[in-house]
Amino acid sequence: MNQINWPFSDTIAGYITAADVDKGTFSLKTPGGTEFSGKLTSATFGEFVRNLGESYKDAMGPLKETLVPGNYMFAYGVFYPEGGDFNFEAKHLVFPGNKPENFCFEKQDWWIEQARRVADFYIAAQFEGGAIDFNKYRTNLYLDGDKLPSGIQEIDTISRTVYGFASAYLLTGEDRFLEAAEKGTQYLREKCCKRDKGDDIVYWLHALEVTDGGVKEHLGSLFGDDWAAVPCYEQIYALAGPIQTYRITGDPGILSDAEKTIALFNKHYFDASEKGGYYSHVTTDTFDPKADSLAHNQARKNWNSVGDHAPAYLINLWLATGRDDFADFLEYTFDTIEEHFPAKDGSPFVQEKFFDDWSADQVWGWQQDRAVAGHDLKIAWNLMRMNSLRPKDKYTALATKLADAMPPISMDQQRGGWYDVMERQKAEGEEFHRLAFHDRKAWWQQEQGILAYLILNGCTKKDEYLKLARESSAFYNAWFLDTDSGAVYFNVLANGLPYLLGNERDKGSHSMGAYHSIELCYLASVYTNLLITKQPMDFHFKPKPGAFKDNILRVSPDILPPGSIKIESVTINGEPYDDFDAEALTVKLPDSNAMSHQQMLERRRAGGVRMHHISDDMKVKVRIAPA
Repeated sequence: MNQINWPFSDTIAGYITAADVDKGTFSLKTPGGTEFSGKLTSATFGEFVRNLGESYKDAMGPLKETLVPGNYMFAYGVFYPEGGDFNFEAKHLVFPGNKPENFCFEKQDWWIEQARRVADFYIAAQFEGGAIDFNKYRTNLYLDGDKLPSGIQEIDTISRTVYGFASAYLLTGEDRFLEAAEKGTQYLREKCCKRDKGDDIVYWLHALEVTDGGVKEHLGSLFGDDWAAVPCYEQIYALAGPIQTYRITGDPGILSDAEKTIALFNKHYFDASEKGGYYSHVTTDTFDPKADSLAHNQARKNWNSVGDHAPAYLINLWLATGRDDFADFLEYTFDTIEEHFPAKDGSPFVQEKFFDDWSADQVWGWQQDRAVAGHDLKIAWNLMRMNSLRPKDKYTALATKLADAMPPISMDQQRGGWYDVMERQKAEGEEFHRLAFHDRKAWWQQEQGILAYLILNGCTKKDEYLKLARESSAFYNAWFLDTDSGAVYFNVLANGLPYLLGNERDKGSHSMGAYHSIELCYLASVYTNLLITKQPMDFHFKPKPGAFKDNILRVSPDILPPGSIKIESVTINGEPYDDFDAEALTVKLPDSNAMSHQQMLERRRAGGVRMHHISDDMKVKVRIAPA
């Protein structure tokens, strides 16, 4: 029988059940319910979780007030196998709060400040202290933000970084973020967008490659999984940044490109037969999803081609317009997910990849019969959003089924955090679902867990979901924030220490930009403040002339339960403004071309005529509060 008889280090996360600082002892219970006892040593140090931009916060001074029953903490230390037992000596303590249920990440501005810092990191990295110029943009960045020796500008990573800048502006109103979002959107629309006037569609390049001889266009993907094809998810994510920018500015050109990109999806990716759904790839010449040249991507459907429409751009497009056709598209997307993705083979995980007829594809590439834990969490999160738009029992049933099934399987029950790729089935004699490649934890999958359980708690009020959201947020904020170089790490080890090998040490890659990290900040602040802690938030807009149909600015920050939030106040260029519908979350934009804003307000108050155009410098700040 194998027996561990050597010291090893690890992390324990949990709720303190007993502590005696004078004696140097403590006990805690992990998220999985296991009790551990530990010792403090003369070398033990402790700190409070700190946000990006904050200095070190010592926890050893107030340790007696902090190491108390009920408080949550992480303890990294060494297990010594002595006397037939394992004695744990803590070397590093990390506290996400100074007392029970006083979590730092539930402060009203925690996630807002984090978004500001991440956005500033990418502005500094991409534009190197100079003017915001997307000709300088590069997909691949080192840990500290320096650019790798590559001229590649992947379009969907530009777009996702633009999403981050736009979201940072929505939260802060700081002009540099909107400048970056608008210039990035303009760059995408001018240099990366192809408009087929004959078919009245828009499609987007995979990448621009900047070389000494000029700029080379690539339509076919250079990424190995999608090589030489046009993957649906890249066309989807090309809209992420522009549409988030559209929410702020209402630029009608952005809306036109989005409408014609959706026309592309429906003309070339959509399966118009009775089978339905969207194909994952098409060819570069005829946009054929069934061509033999697509090889392992021929006539395939997957999570990315069906489900990613919603979080990437479609929910935000509906929020900005309120249009029924976009709501119909969302409903079709989620009905398709609910019909085809739940496992039919007894696995707790959804099926993610399919053949043309929706039979399970369990032989594709690296995925085989494996689950990406973050996708199950992402489905639960987005089903709850959709249920607040068009409620259906089947949406909440699937969301809660996944939310209840995932923690004991894909959440680390000792250390906290969410694992990556797992085997969908247990082999005979196995007690645990196997980790497919490693036990590391990726930043974007932590996002899905945090957002899923925040919105589940906000919608259902179940305490267990809030507990899981807090545990997920604690792990992310304790271990993923790079407080030395800025932004967030791509991966950490199971114990929380950063994993800094290969391209997983990078802050910019095919997979990583400013998207998931700032999307998390934006929506975690919305769900926490407006649904859970009940604190108001300010959102910022800058409509362009001709923006938005009927001059109606829609300001709902996300699809939230009907009646849960309202507009508390509005200012335009710093002056109070009262032409808004608090419950409908809409603002009737004024005309300010013919007169100054102050004159316009005075005319309104005196019963003057309202005009119907928008000036280019109109800044709208909307305070939204829990209803």
